[in-house]
Amino acid sequence: MTLQFAKYHGLGNDFILVDNRESGEPKLTPEQAVQICDRNFGVGADGVIFALPGTSGSDYVMRIFNSDGSEPEMCGNGIRCLAKFLSELDGGAQSRYRIATGAGLIVPELTETGLVTVDMGPAYLKPAEIPTTLAGDGDRVVEAELEVGDRIWKVTTVSMGNPHCITFVDDVAAIPLAEIGPLFEHHPVFPQRTNTEFVEVVRSDYLKMRVWERGAGATLACGTGACATLVAAVLTGRSDRQATVELPGGPLQIEWREDDHLFMTGPAVRVFSGSMELAA
Repeated sequence: MTLQFAKYHGLGNDFILVDNRESGEPKLTPEQAVQICDRNFGVGADGVIFALPGTSGSDYVMRIFNSDGSEPEMCGNGIRCLAKFLSELDGGAQSRYRIATGAGLIVPELTETGLVTVDMGPAYLKPAEIPTTLAGDGDRVVEAELEVGDRIWKVTTVSMGNPHCITFVDDVAAIPLAEIGPLFEHHPVFPQRTNTEFVEVVRSDYLKMRVWERGAGATLACGTGACATLVAAVLTGRSDRQATVELPGGPLQIEWREDDHLFMTGPAVRVFSGSMELAA
């Protein structure tokens, strides 16, 4: 089959965007998504995002296949790219979209500056919501001890509709991400695996983060991870409720408002469009 697509990135976290508005099911299988995401034999991307027709009052439905073929609930950088892609498809008729995802209804809005601001909804903190079997303090897992590799880490767990495990370190650049990331992702206390963020606090309004993404590995940015990082930093008394989260691909502005909703602002950039022949 011949697939028409556009490629976008959000701070280097890159995606293949597919116009899937004529069908309620993705055009590709997970195996085909793996093929197109391959950086040597395909287009190359961290995942494939499908723009499906809306349901239950939403404008569109977002589905994602990661580069390993797994399907996450949501992707913060990806939904910014999807908003830009949808604006291109509808000729700029809309700047705000109600998008149904596996993490619930998410609302991105294109700003006059060219950035995209996304109402990411609330964070979820109960262990069953992450999910994790870690025993927390009351109904939260905050700075719990977790043995990974050859050391004990203090971790805080947050769900943004997808699972995150956050740990604070003195020097984020020194973390052997490719070595330790998979051990966190597949740790038995996370029955659905987890995204893992390693965070260095520079100031109360400036955090540096590196991420190992569930199903994608080391990426240059993670929007839901940046939101989860701010929540963990606030819960542990390390951060203000509004901060810049610096990722390897660049900065995101994150705000945890008093209504408990998190707002993320960052770029989404169209790289190119094209077509690719895929095995049936």
